[in-house]
Amino acid sequence: MDTMGLIDPAALSRWFDVYGAALVLYARQWLSTDAAEDVVQEVFVRLLSQGRAPDHVKSWLFRSVRNAAIGRVRSQKRRCKYEGQRAADRQAWFEGRPDDLLDAAAAQSALLALPDEQREVIVLRIWAGMTLQEASQVTGQPVSTLFSRYRAGLAALRETMETSCKTQKD
Repeated sequence: MDTMGLIDPAALSRWFDVYGAALVLYARQWLSTDAAEDVVQEVFVRLLSQGRAPDHVKSWLFRSVRNAAIGRVRSQKRRCKYEGQRAADRQAWFEGRPDDLLDAAAAQSALLALPDEQREVIVLRIWAGMTLQEASQVTGQPVSTLFSRYRAGLAALRETMETSCKTQKD
C-alpha cells in the first residue's frame, strides 16, 4: 500500500499469488471450478475498487469469496427452480497421482459427506492455512464452535478413510 492508504497493484498481485489458489479451492465447496475462479476474480476486483485495503486482508478475501459463492449458489437454485434446469455436476476437487497413498476420489467423497459446517472449517484450516481465529472472522462463528466442528470433522474423515482403506484391502 502507498502512503495515502490506496491499494498498490503490486500488493494486489501478491495477495492473488498467495491466496488465489486457496480461495478457489474454498469456493469449490459450493461451485464448479470455473464458477469458483470467476468468484475469486470478482472479489479481487471488488477489493481493488474499494481503494483501501481492509485491516485483515486474508480474512476479508475468504469471507467475501464465501459470501459470493453462497450467493451464486442461491441464484443458481432460484434459476433452476424457475427454469426447470438441474445444477451441473461437481467436478473432482482432487486429482489422483499414481504415487499417492490416498485415493483422491475417496478423499473427496469423504469430505463432501461431512456436514457443510465441518467441511468449511477443515478447508479453511488445511487448504487455506487459516488459524481458527481467522476462520472465525470469515464465518462469523465463535472460535470454540469452529474448534469443535474441526475436531469432529477430522474424526469423521479419519473414520471414513480408515473404513475405505480396510474395504480396499479385503
